[in-house]
Amino acid sequence: MLDGIRVLDMATLAAAPLAATYLGEFGADVIKVEQPGNGDPIRGWGHQRDGVGLMWKSVSRNKRAITLDLRVAEGQALFRRLTEHADVVIANTRPSTLRSWGLDYDALRAVNDRIVMLHITGYGLSGPKSDRPGFGTLGEAMSGFAHITGQPGGPPTLPPFMLADGVASLNAAYAVMLALYHRDVHGAPGQLIDVNLIDPLARLLEQTLLGYDQLGLVPTRAGNRWDISAPRNTYRTADGRWLAMSGSSPALALRVFRAIGRADLVEDADFADPQRRLARAREVDRVVAHWVATKTLAEAMAILDAENVAAAPVYDIADLVADEQLAHREVFVKVSDDELGAMTVQAPVPRLSDTPGRVEQLGPRLGEHNTEVYGELLGLTRIEIDDLHARGVL
Repeated sequence: MLDGIRVLDMATLAAAPLAATYLGEFGADVIKVEQPGNGDPIRGWGHQRDGVGLMWKSVSRNKRAITLDLRVAEGQALFRRLTEHADVVIANTRPSTLRSWGLDYDALRAVNDRIVMLHITGYGLSGPKSDRPGFGTLGEAMSGFAHITGQPGGPPTLPPFMLADGVASLNAAYAVMLALYHRDVHGAPGQLIDVNLIDPLARLLEQTLLGYDQLGLVPTRAGNRWDISAPRNTYRTADGRWLAMSGSSPALALRVFRAIGRADLVEDADFADPQRRLARAREVDRVVAHWVATKTLAEAMAILDAENVAAAPVYDIADLVADEQLAHREVFVKVSDDELGAMTVQAPVPRLSDTPGRVEQLGPRLGEHNTEVYGELLGLTRIEIDDLHARGVL
């Protein structure tokens, strides 16, 4: 689908490289540009096996890897030459640093006016904080997510995964496709895309803005409850498992009461009326929790499924991998790798009927494609490449 689109991924760590990953899953030629020596720090993130970073292997799927020291003039000149052959540049370096390297959008546009540049930063490219370093944790804090997450009276809670980075990467990949469409369909030049780590997550939390703007409400932590539906929580079963349940519409909530043998509540206005039921959310939870606690997970799910209640087991990763629905859809695929032998990763998420995404390879070794890329795009000979490597430019 994206065959013929070339992406230079000069970014590090999570959000920006993930945006490049999504493009590579659908055929873009993604060239990962790393600092000689240690490369992208994400190579050392998280679990390692035999000294190989598992996160790196997944995030850098379908990418070709080259090394280039962007801190030196010769490396900067080589990157500008590579830009002549690219459609997209993806970066997350501080704006002032990119300018000092001569690799900011204005400099690259002078080389190739069709270039689309995605620049992901902590705070955005404008404003008083624009040149401060930013990480996903700060986005999760400043977006309002941590403030509303956690138990009542407890501390603000951060997610144990890269939530802000992930949400930003999805917005960023979408924006790149918009810019490419505008360029290629409307004959426009390339453009600069400014994405930060706060705005995308704040956009998902916009209901808090609406309530604050119109009603002066500042929500507090409420655990698993949400002020639009009840029941809405996780409940422990007799065999020590957990299930989640949602009564997000009036019909679903009343269905829950019938399924658990409390049809009497359907006739009780305090429980049948959505707003009055929300006011009694704690009591609703106690009623549902009492019933769930008398059933094993299998027993509870059999009854709830039969009554078309919106409920699901709370899975750990082993449960997720074993689920028959996900197995049928081949959500997880095993990919051969010359370092690890094979590794199971998640397949591309969108399912396109005629042009499906694919995982052809996992993250490559540092500089694995130097000879291939520099020879193919810049016409450098093996002798020239070896000389650049010996001098630390590659």
